[in-house]
Parts: sequence; structure tokens; C-alpha cells
Amino acid sequence: MSDDNVKSLKVKRSSRLSGFYRETPERRRKRLVESRWLAPEDAEACAGLGGFDEGCADAMVENVIGLHGLPLGVALNFVVNGQDRLVPMAVEEPSIIAAASYAARLCAEGGGFTVSADGPITTAQVQLLDVPLLESAEASLRAQTPELLAEANAFLANMCARGGGARELEVRVLDATTLVVHLHVDTRDAMGANLVNSLAEHLAPRLASLAGGRAGLKILTNLADRRKVYVRVKVPASVLASEGFPDGAVVREGILEAQRFAELDPYRAVTHNKGVMNGVDAVLVACGNDWRAVEAGAHAYASRFGVYRPLTSWRHGPEGTLVGLLVMPLATSTVGGAARTHPGVQRALKLAGVTSAVDLAGLAGAAGLATNLAALKALSTEGIQKCHMALHARRVAAEVGAQGELVECVAERLAHERVYRPERAREILAEEVRRKGASR
Repeated sequence: MSDDNVKSLKVKRSSRLSGFYRETPERRRKRLVESRWLAPEDAEACAGLGGFDEGCADAMVENVIGLHGLPLGVALNFVVNGQDRLVPMAVEEPSIIAAASYAARLCAEGGGFTVSADGPITTAQVQLLDVPLLESAEASLRAQTPELLAEANAFLANMCARGGGARELEVRVLDATTLVVHLHVDTRDAMGANLVNSLAEHLAPRLASLAGGRAGLKILTNLADRRKVYVRVKVPASVLASEGFPDGAVVREGILEAQRFAELDPYRAVTHNKGVMNGVDAVLVACGNDWRAVEAGAHAYASRFGVYRPLTSWRHGPEGTLVGLLVMPLATSTVGGAARTHPGVQRALKLAGVTSAVDLAGLAGAAGLATNLAALKALSTEGIQKCHMALHARRVAAEVGAQGELVECVAERLAHERVYRPERAREILAEEVRRKGASR
């Protein structure tokens, strides 16, 4: 993280940008500059592909034939550990960014998100097969742990110089002839996949010799349960009130009933957790991280007790508040990979004021808890479709050729009529064009 980025965190800025959603993309970029969230050159680069070209793409993946874009937006109103933050989100689905911003505003009324996280531990697995004497093999491996960790850290000299390195060796029995050795490595601001995979391959022959067996797979696990993030919020019941639901306490009870549903039924829990990952994944994509690894780890963690359960917990809090907690494995990186090669990722990290991989994990977790809250509130009150379809109306308007302010005009009329058919959108667009032409 650059010195400029660190300094920018000390500047008092508000994450509440009134009317932001009504602006054009160009005007939004100007407002981010005016409110000191973006430097002018970064705002200008956000337009179009922002410096991401075929050369960058060809260096990142194989068989490149072109570029495929996603909308990049910012979620507003986030207060994380007492500090206003903007949250970059890259996602194709309407309503996710709006939902995150709305829920973050509700959470800010109770002090915002309190975030903490485990250290950045990435775990490599070495599978040991055909082990003849499991107890003897376990004892031998444990007895040699200090020497094995010393060898690991000699191999990881550069990582150790940055404050990381191998922290622990763990031995697990899988069946009558199979052991697995876990090497827990502090990878600092790196995801650490290549590093721990190389370490596993380096140590595998010695581990197999000590166990009297043979080495099988040597690779990291994406169940990063030593790299969890913890996000907490306290929402006053009064701010949960909305049109048609004037009693916030009633809304709170509806959210708690929805939480209980997810705790009782894995079919509901899956969709509940998808609402969490709407926020988490959008941040990870914007910031060039491996969202697939995080998804896999999150769902495995949700099943750790033998039944699939929600990643969040919503409960009654003091003075009638609604208290939420998200706990999930969330391995992130701010160095290497796309953060090194993709200029858009670099700008997203800068916009978010990310200071470390742990900080990024906390920000993504806050976004996940926010989108979960927004979904539960909508489901327990007016239903998920009202907000979602109102935003979908903008997409329908654009599909039939509306541009600029006409997108909002057509979308508002579609939403008011609760009709989202393209043919009706075309009729409204023609009417609006005629009306504007006649008014000139």
C-alpha cells in the first residue's frame, strides 16, 4: 500500500453521498473527486476499461480473444471500525449495490460495522498414503515438528523477512492407512497459494519418509478456517421502520423469524448465504481476488457441523436492538495476481483505502453482512421483488434503447405500473421522446 493511500485514510470523508444513485456515471466520478475519495487521474481512468487492455488480459489468462466487462460501482454509507469507507463492487446483478448501501446506512445508526479477523494463515495439505503404523507415524512427525518448521521457514526466507512464515504443523488421521499433514503459514498480504503449494512439494518427501508411507497430493486447502473474519452490527429497531411497516420492532421480529428459518432448513440456509455472498463476491471481484476459493470455503464452513447452516446470526440485542454477527473464512490478497497486473483492481483497492489483506477481508465481510440484512428485511416486509424489480426496470429501459435521463424516466414509469415488459418500455420511451421534443 502506497504512502498516499495510507495518508488518505486519515482524511475525514463521509461515505454518505446524497442522491448519488441519481447521477450519471460521469457526475458520480466528479463527486468522488470533490469529496476526496478519488484523485482526478484515477476518476478519469475509471471511464471505459480504465487502462485494462488485451496486453494485460493476455498476461493474466490463456487463449485471450478479447475483454469481457462487469459494472463497477461503489456501495455507500459504510462505517467500519468507526471510519467511513466506500466499498467497490463489481457485479452484474441489479439491487446488490443498492441493498448494501441501504443496509449500511441502517447499521451506521447503531455505530456501523465492528470488524476483526484472524491472522492471514494459509494452509497446505500433504497427503500421506500407505502408512503402516499410524500411531508411530504421528509420533515421529510431531517429534520432528521444530525441525520441520525450521526447514519450512528456511524455504520461506523472503516471506519470513516480511513478518510471515510457517507457524504450525498439524497431523490428522483420515483412515486406517492415511494421514494428512497441515502446514499453517502466515502469508501476510498474499493469498499464498503458490507459496504454500511449493512448500508442500518441498517438504513432502521428508514427511513421507518420517511416516513410512508415500506422498500423495500436495496442495493448499480453500477451507481457510484459520483465516476467519468476524463482523458485528447493532441496529436500532426504530430505523428498521419503513413505508407500510411503521413499527421497527415488528420488522426486527420478522428478520429474526427469517434467521430462524435458515437455522432450521438447509434449503433456506443456502439462499440465506447466497445473500451474504452477493456482497462478499462483488467486493472480491472488484479487488481482483479469488472469489471461487472464498465461496468454496464459505459453504464448507457452513456445513462444518454436518448440516448446512447460515453464516450469519441475528439476535435480540440490548434496548430492543437487532444484533448481527457474520463469521466466515475469508482469505484475501492485496499483492500479486490481479492486484499487480490489473489497473482497475489497483484503483478499486485505492478507492476502498485498503491497508492489508486482513483489512480487505473485513471490508468484504461487512458488505456480506449488509447484503444479508437488506435481503432479510425485504423478505420479511414488502418482499424481495419490489426493490429488485424496481432496479430491474432500469435494465429493461436500457434494453429498449433509452439513454441518459430517459433511462430513469422509463424505469420510474415501469416501476409505478409494475409492468416490466419490453414492449411496454418501448411505448413509454416513445411517449417520453415525443413529450421532450414537444417541450423544446
